[in-house]
Amino acid sequence: MSDPLLAVDKLEVVYQRAITAIQGISLSVPQGKIVGILGTNGAGKTTLLRAISGFHGIDDARVTEGTIRFKGRRIDNGEPHRIARAGIALVPERDKAFPNLTVAENLLVPAGPRESAAERRRREEQLVHFFPRLAELRHRTAGLLSGGERQMLAIAGALMCRPSLLLVDELSLGLAPVVVQDLTRRLLAVRDELGIAILLVEQSAAAALTIADHAYVMENGRIVLDGDRERLKSHQDVQEFYLGQASGERRSYRAVKQYRRSRRWYG
Repeated sequence: MSDPLLAVDKLEVVYQRAITAIQGISLSVPQGKIVGILGTNGAGKTTLLRAISGFHGIDDARVTEGTIRFKGRRIDNGEPHRIARAGIALVPERDKAFPNLTVAENLLVPAGPRESAAERRRREEQLVHFFPRLAELRHRTAGLLSGGERQMLAIAGALMCRPSLLLVDELSLGLAPVVVQDLTRRLLAVRDELGIAILLVEQSAAAALTIADHAYVMENGRIVLDGDRERLKSHQDVQEFYLGQASGERRSYRAVKQYRRSRRWYG
């Protein structure tokens, strides 16, 4: 079996040298696969992505234990621009675009000065294949786009960096289900046609488990469950607390005194 593209081993991230945000996190993202990270607000999902991409330092956070390896090389506590150059691109939860720039100008920013005009045009044409709506909006100011259009632009901007691994933070946040379905289909096409691996952080288990090959469930900074898509979808705890199928409505583990973990999951 080949080594994973991304390997996180026993990771601990501490804010302001005092607050432990995530602890003992281990996961992997194989080449060309989509991996989901599920969990509610405060579970540590965004902290994990920021640690992988190097942006945790902006928040006065640091990896204090464990390792992050990308293509076999350690990148924990690396600088964001070096990690991006290595082949990891982040689609953040917020601040997805420069609101005062047009769609076309937003796509120029991540391309960088080293690329020729011909290379940028070729890459833009490729992205229009996945997001044709952006061609129609080319001269529209980004601040006037809808939520779904901004998400498309953010993904397209990340792809302009030619990554091997795409990190997507909360794809579905604030978007209508029909828009989320469209975006997940487009991410699948990106993976299938470009061979790019995707690490997708989501509160919506339904959205993530539609496309993820494998997924992890985070609670209070730790991973409590993991498995392939079908195994997680059929797991009783995931159905009750993340898919809302046990009682007819979605429930949060925070609404109960104790999150019911299944011992047989780890057996």
